[in-house]
Amino acid sequence: MKIAAAAYPLSFLEDFSAYEAKLTAWVSEAAGRGAGLLVFPEYGAMELAALGGAAVAADLEASLHEVARHRRAADALHLRLAAAHGLLILGASGPVFDTALHPDRPVNRATLYGPEGILGHQDKAIMTRFEREDWNVVGGESLTVFATRWGKIGVSICYDGEFPLLARSLAEAGCEILLVPSATETLAGFTRVRVGAMARALENQMISVQAPVVGLAPWCAGMEENTGRAAIYGPPDRGFPPEGILAEGGLGQSGWVYADIDLEAVRDVRRDGGVLNLTHWPEQLGPAGNLIVGGRPR
Repeated sequence: MKIAAAAYPLSFLEDFSAYEAKLTAWVSEAAGRGAGLLVFPEYGAMELAALGGAAVAADLEASLHEVARHRRAADALHLRLAAAHGLLILGASGPVFDTALHPDRPVNRATLYGPEGILGHQDKAIMTRFEREDWNVVGGESLTVFATRWGKIGVSICYDGEFPLLARSLAEAGCEILLVPSATETLAGFTRVRVGAMARALENQMISVQAPVVGLAPWCAGMEENTGRAAIYGPPDRGFPPEGILAEGGLGQSGWVYADIDLEAVRDVRRDGGVLNLTHWPEQLGPAGNLIVGGRPR
């Protein structure tokens, strides 16, 4: 299977047809290169705020509602493209007002689309300070492993990828590919998510895919500056590159990054790798629970 990770710039869109044309071109390009799984970034859907006009796009609260307003049309577009090309698309995440989770605040939701329909969605679980303190976006309450003909897939949206127990739960449920859509303003923020994505691939002996927003969008509240590079990582072990990098784009360089993935290599390294991080994970719990501070048992 070939995976495509997007380094995706936001565009000021005049109407929904402009968004349709942009997304169609991106998906068609990756499909033409033989990709079977396409990954778009966190908050890439925020470019839909432009459809409400400049004043709406520049307003933190109004932009959330404007993007959420176009969710149904965006779903339909992604489904048409997934069916037309016979592939999976993790759509760019964005705000969704789900009253089952919160009466009036949005979650940050990424949806997985397939040729036969929507496979489900993943809500970001852990909010950054900006999401908590300025945007008032709320966290999701569950994790999902998507069982597909391309393998078992999980999603850790941006900051979630910096917390090992989330990915560990997915790995224990059979996840072999972890998708890490991201949106980070600074190089430090991008580096935190990058290090997390690489660490999750190491700890769980899995593939991890980072797809960021890149470039400037001064018209879009909360998304004015975006730093990152698309990359696909694996465990640095037998059958994989020694540095764990399967493919990597240039910093700030928009476009797709591709890697051919053999899930049998994941299964082989989990079964008989030079190290067995996935299997040996529980062995840390005993020593960690017997912490000695200052030479005395706790």
